[in-house]
Amino acid sequence: MIARRTFLAASAAMAALPLQACAKTADRTQILDTMKRATKFMVDKIAYRGGYLWSYLPDRSRVWGELEAHKSMVWVQPPGTATMGHLYLDAWHATGDESYYEAAALAAGALIDGQLPKGGWHYFIDFGGAESTQRWYDTIGKNAWRLEEFQHPWGNATFDDGGTGEAIRFLTRIFVAKGDAKFRPGLDKAINFVLESQLENGGWPQRWPGVADGGLHGKPDYTGLITFNDGVIADNIDVLLTYHQAIGDPRILPAIRRGMDIYIACQQAAPQAGWGLQHTFDLKPAGARTYEPKALVTHTTASNIEQLMSFYRLTGDAKYLAGIPAAFDWLESVRLPAELQIGGRQFPTFVEIGSNKPLFVHRRGSNVVNGEYYADYDAANTIGHYNARRSIDVPKLRAEYAKLKAMPGAEAAKDSPLLKERQPLKKLWLAEVDPGSDKNSVKDGMDAPALAAALNAEGWWPTQLQSMSHPYTADGSATITPGDYRSTDVGDITDTSPFDTEDGPVAISTGTFINHMITLMKALQA
Repeated sequence: MIARRTFLAASAAMAALPLQACAKTADRTQILDTMKRATKFMVDKIAYRGGYLWSYLPDRSRVWGELEAHKSMVWVQPPGTATMGHLYLDAWHATGDESYYEAAALAAGALIDGQLPKGGWHYFIDFGGAESTQRWYDTIGKNAWRLEEFQHPWGNATFDDGGTGEAIRFLTRIFVAKGDAKFRPGLDKAINFVLESQLENGGWPQRWPGVADGGLHGKPDYTGLITFNDGVIADNIDVLLTYHQAIGDPRILPAIRRGMDIYIACQQAAPQAGWGLQHTFDLKPAGARTYEPKALVTHTTASNIEQLMSFYRLTGDAKYLAGIPAAFDWLESVRLPAELQIGGRQFPTFVEIGSNKPLFVHRRGSNVVNGEYYADYDAANTIGHYNARRSIDVPKLRAEYAKLKAMPGAEAAKDSPLLKERQPLKKLWLAEVDPGSDKNSVKDGMDAPALAAALNAEGWWPTQLQSMSHPYTADGSATITPGDYRSTDVGDITDTSPFDTEDGPVAISTGTFINHMITLMKALQA
């Protein structure tokens, strides 16, 4: 996951940052030169048709997004092409240098060129064409044991991991920056995609439009269901808020309100007053990937409580607070006994519907062919790539709820973008990359002079890879390779899933570039 560049977060985070440059003259010259050199390298040497992946070996012999990629690919999933576009727009606003706007325009062009017919995006764009994409799925994609979303081509767009939302917010920003008409058709198409994909009940699916063959490993296709996982519905609400403030459309506000109301509709009845990752059309929790069983989910419940409180701030309507006490009660009812808590994680991820018992996910085998995931009540030897326990600050959530409960609705919503006249978007959306999906994004605390010194002669910041993957050599075998793969990130040598490494090669990291550029821009405002 990445730190979301959302409308609300950007508005709050940047309210106190002036745009005028205040750095000392000598420092300012050094900062601007460092930014320019690093950007020139990324635009001239790294970008492909204006788009970006996540990591590159210096000789470009291997390149990665969330998985190893073809050189003809660019990544949409953050921190990819749209995230780089946001960064360039920030740099343009911070410096006034038109070259950054031009770099942002190239990124926007890549996204529009790779936009799917209905208006959304997949995790990546392959400019090598359909044959290249199928070859990738037939090799790297289908052998990534734990990354089931990449194991076959759905052929439709996804809201998962914020890629489509990040792209739409970026296209909104670059369109309103100068009103350049060339960006409007792609933006209109994308907004129509969000509106048309909204389900009749107000939720959004993970992927849209639906396909006939979306199931995997004998499981039904979950991607068309109501999706709270990875903030799909919340992110779409934020996308529409961004567009509402920047441009406006009479269809937007009703869609937002319907999206907020699905949170109320999907909350289960007490005593299990939580939510699942996905919900069926009769509003019941559903399973998703084979390591995401049909269950109530504690971290999703905590996230949905936060969303309901944010909806109260947006609307002043107390109905969004009404179900929160029951959700608190349910969370407290499933707190793990001390002997099962690990590293401050006090709650099981999954809770069985009916019994209220914690469910723990395991796997056996060594690769995608001979392996399988399963859930039971055994807390030992759970999978390592999807935490079996969660840390939830219930007292903090309760305190925020109590504050809002005591606050009249009109006061809570006095600054709501839903209720105010449209306002210009903030100029800077500085949000560092959170090393979630992209573990190679470095935040090392270097200041501007240190970053200037660390930029190498070519114009990039050397980054030792913390995450790698096995290159594709052959499909997984039906014969289990000896070894213990129960809790590892990766299976045997045929598994193309990424895994942590302590001795990875030095490489070029898009996320590191973003983080260091943000540090430099902040230094301009110091």
